[in-house]
Amino acid sequence: MQIRRLMYFDYSKLKKMVSYLCNDENDKIVKSIMQEPIGIFNAILPLTLKFRPESFILIENNEILGLITVAKTPGNPYKINITKLIFKENLYDVGKRLVEFVINKLGAKGAVTFTVTIDECHDELFNLFINGCGFRQCASETLWKIEKPTPIKSNFKWRYAQNSDSKEIANLYNSELQNIYKPSLVRTPKEFQEAAFAGFNDYYKIRYVIEENKKLLGYFSITTSDNLNYIYDITTNSGYELNYDEIINAMLCETARKKHAFYPLVKQKKYINNSEKFENYLKSKNYIPIQTQQILVKDYYKPITEVSANWNVFNFSENQVSG
Repeated sequence: MQIRRLMYFDYSKLKKMVSYLCNDENDKIVKSIMQEPIGIFNAILPLTLKFRPESFILIENNEILGLITVAKTPGNPYKINITKLIFKENLYDVGKRLVEFVINKLGAKGAVTFTVTIDECHDELFNLFINGCGFRQCASETLWKIEKPTPIKSNFKWRYAQNSDSKEIANLYNSELQNIYKPSLVRTPKEFQEAAFAGFNDYYKIRYVIEENKKLLGYFSITTSDNLNYIYDITTNSGYELNYDEIINAMLCETARKKHAFYPLVKQKKYINNSEKFENYLKSKNYIPIQTQQILVKDYYKPITEVSANWNVFNFSENQVSG
């Protein structure tokens, strides 16, 4: 068996491999990861400068048995997200080898934390990552669908976030994390800034802030990867009574201004102080929970200089997981 970076000439073999998925996303999956020559240029860059996801394949007898795609967290190249893992049915050892490969390869280049977000219904993947690859269960998020979005013009005050706001946004986000999750989910200001190569991302994201007397009271964002499904993410200062109706309506208006037909999905972060209050609000509006995802984390470590002939010293990284 051989594991190597996905190349352009693998297109036909890759398409054959994903054909067993039996859905209309096959071509989209293949084309989204066959980005040449951009992929070649991105591959030779150091971890801090990479601007595109990377994909690796496991080959045996000239057949692709599995694929893994990883992407650094925008603003923090040392947090790596596993965004795709594809392998033929029941070949879990192939999936394990691919996960271990990227951890060792990128960990050697400086990555300290690896995360993957899995639907809570996928028991086999839980077993693969937790029991097979040493990941740990960290936190969870739920997406709630707004069945019939009706944006209404209002006088609610907000403005577009700037990179200069990133420190205040990070402080707000981190202060609202429940204490038990802070070691793993704390984020840096750069993670709330516009990426230098944002045009090469597989998604589009707009950030907004809510202010009063120059004090940041709230932050929200709209993210889409297909211009159809739009994820609404809200973080507010739990010490203030902000109106969720007004915030969500503002996001609906922003989306409707660019798209006539769309599906809004509100993210509930279950590791935030006001998560329970927000859940009660979502239920009161008859929004529908359609997916709960678990965030799994693995911290990379490697041996450092041996200080004694009888002792091996290991350097463990801090937990740094993107929320």
